[in-house]
Amino acid sequence: MLRVGLTGGTGAGKSTVARRLAELGAVVVDADQLAREVLAPGSEGLAAVAARFGEGVLTCEGTLDRAALAARVFADAGARRALEEITHPRIAARTAALVAAAPPDAVVVHDIPLLVEKRMGAAYHLVVVVHADEETRVRRLARSGRMSEADARARVRAQATDAERRAAADVWLDNSATEPALLDAVDRLWRQRLVPFEENVRLRRRSRRPEVLTLTAPDPTWPAQAARLVARVDLAAGSLGRGTAHIGSTSVPGLVAKDVIDLQLGVASLEDADALADRLADAGFPRVDHVTADEPKPAGTGPWPKRLHGGADPQRVVHLHVREVGSEGWTFALLFRDWLRAESSARADYEAEKQRLAAAHRLASDYAAAKEPWFDQAHARAVEWAARTGWRPPQH
Repeated sequence: MLRVGLTGGTGAGKSTVARRLAELGAVVVDADQLAREVLAPGSEGLAAVAARFGEGVLTCEGTLDRAALAARVFADAGARRALEEITHPRIAARTAALVAAAPPDAVVVHDIPLLVEKRMGAAYHLVVVVHADEETRVRRLARSGRMSEADARARVRAQATDAERRAAADVWLDNSATEPALLDAVDRLWRQRLVPFEENVRLRRRSRRPEVLTLTAPDPTWPAQAARLVARVDLAAGSLGRGTAHIGSTSVPGLVAKDVIDLQLGVASLEDADALADRLADAGFPRVDHVTADEPKPAGTGPWPKRLHGGADPQRVVHLHVREVGSEGWTFALLFRDWLRAESSARADYEAEKQRLAAAHRLASDYAAAKEPWFDQAHARAVEWAARTGWRPPQH
């Protein structure tokens, strides 16, 4: 099963995307619809609201007077919290029931307006944000007749900013043009990413980069991509995790790299790492069983044990290294990153070596093997830098 979080500002077109995904075969769970259901006539939720806020929030027919309730809660933080204490557990229980009832091979799309505001992205394999610029959204809302232009603009500006949504988005669907263009983008997303992603999660299959080597210019979005992945790993690891970090070349600003996000999850023991295997796989990070150690630095000093997981997303290759906190492999991954970030000469040396070896080796596996001698001497330089600067592994 693949869990997708779908969000977007008022008037952006999120409902259009949700409808199309349902037509394509997704199981859509609509948070707004569930919020209405839990306060439907005759429901326990409506009875609890009436008991807390009085009969004045009901119409003469006994249904919820949403305008009256809104007037009570939007200007009173305490009243708003009281309403949330009534509705949120009921919505969560109904959501969980609908997800549990979905087929094992389902793409479950949770249509939730406040995903970004409530920082819920880590709970999903993928977050899809539907975007339209402010003027387009205001115009759509005012044209719908649901509110005045002034009210529409106030509603738009009270929500998450574009920058906040971009930081949360694995997929950014721009709906500033026509509806057919948006639907075409949704269709491609379904075919090229969501369906194969679900299959990879279900079959415990990782996405892999092409064996033909390609070095990529620095991508300014790599840190944000890594941050979203880190949050998912940390949530899946729970109390057995000791912090996840972005490591490797994509964690060093300005450095060319293979387009792979390397992460390191710290654990107290490899027994804990093994206990996490299924949880990480369910979260979209299947284990690579045949990899159990790193090459030591320097060579010949004995293996550095670890576990390795990949990423199931067909459009984002991930290497998740799981190592014991304090082990040589765990420490060196953080030291090497921080040394390259701090020392421009080391960074330049590494980039020159990358380019030299990329010119000499067509295959990524050959390139990786050829880098090992350079890592041996780099290890000594990094250790010397750590002693000189007082470097210590950062706490996560």
